[in-house]
Amino acid sequence: MSDQRDPARDPAPYDALLLLSFGGPEGPDDVVPFLENVTRGRGIPTERLKEVGQHYFLFGGVSPINDQNRALLQALRKDFAEHGLDLPVYWGNRNWAPYLTDVLREMVRDGRRRIAVLATSAYASYSGCRQYRENLADALAALEAEGLDLPRVDKLRHYFNHPGFVRPMVDGVLASLADLPAEVRDSAQLAFTTHSIPTAAADASGPEEEHGEGGAYVRQHLDVARLIVDAVREETGVQHPWELVYQSRSGAPHIPWLEPDICDHLEERRTAGAPAVVMVPVGFVSDHMEVLYDLDTEAMAKAAELSLPVRRSATVGADPRFAAAVRDLLLERAAAERGVPAERCALGALGPSHDLCPVGCCPARTPKPAAAGADSPFA
Repeated sequence: MSDQRDPARDPAPYDALLLLSFGGPEGPDDVVPFLENVTRGRGIPTERLKEVGQHYFLFGGVSPINDQNRALLQALRKDFAEHGLDLPVYWGNRNWAPYLTDVLREMVRDGRRRIAVLATSAYASYSGCRQYRENLADALAALEAEGLDLPRVDKLRHYFNHPGFVRPMVDGVLASLADLPAEVRDSAQLAFTTHSIPTAAADASGPEEEHGEGGAYVRQHLDVARLIVDAVREETGVQHPWELVYQSRSGAPHIPWLEPDICDHLEERRTAGAPAVVMVPVGFVSDHMEVLYDLDTEAMAKAAELSLPVRRSATVGADPRFAAAVRDLLLERAAAERGVPAERCALGALGPSHDLCPVGCCPARTPKPAAAGADSPFA
């Protein structure tokens, strides 16, 4: 019975956690169908998708993201078991197997009625939050059409500034700095990288009161970058120059996207006399294709061309501290749903994010139903 549990370990009212991710191909034959899923409705020709898919073909047609999600899934289950949290953890993807709709159907048939959702995107933006909520709404609508009783789904809050997300990145930067030649280590500069998005989408990210230049998307990344720089200074005594830069642009050339690009930044830093750079993929949970290709392949090739010493620090991945952070997020939300006060861990100036996305948060260009928010069509 829930009233016999330790309140600090009580997941009620939740009876399951869903790890919700982007998905990726797991072989050469998967690449074009996967990209068709990602770009559905945009009318992009198959030949163009094959060109885009070259990044995947360089790695055998396999994205690392699914294996990394399997590792995180195991880390979450291990952490839950070790801390007496009796809650099943499922995994579903937006764009590849295991598909979100199939997994939600499985959860319903397993008797799950109240589901907490962790998206593998830490920041506010349309593509990083609302689009996941739209996919949840699509999946729930499909189950409703099948006559299934719908569960309630609640998306856990943004965790960009949770200590369990930030501290592993600090350690990654420290390890990368230590790997640089001693003569350039203390003067190395930090380039915090995240996915570029259209400036219009960035400006409209977060709740309406946070809209403006860069919106919540840029402010959240800057806050995390400052946290990491400050932590590195505290441990090394060195204040490293830093900048927030962008990668993985994929839009039409005439549409403004967030800049500067990481490769342009490396060239500019070399021209300005920077002796070394550590790239910090602060915008990414794991080493998926945008990290593997855009940083480890493309940006590293640019650095070699410039004869610029560059290291790339680690993402959080399946770090046990991140798994523990997910447990924190789940239990704090469960307590809030029960009306019980709970500690909401957050570092930096912005504080903990909202539990429920308000109306007008990260709006879509074309309005679509989105679950797990104040404007959800589902109870």
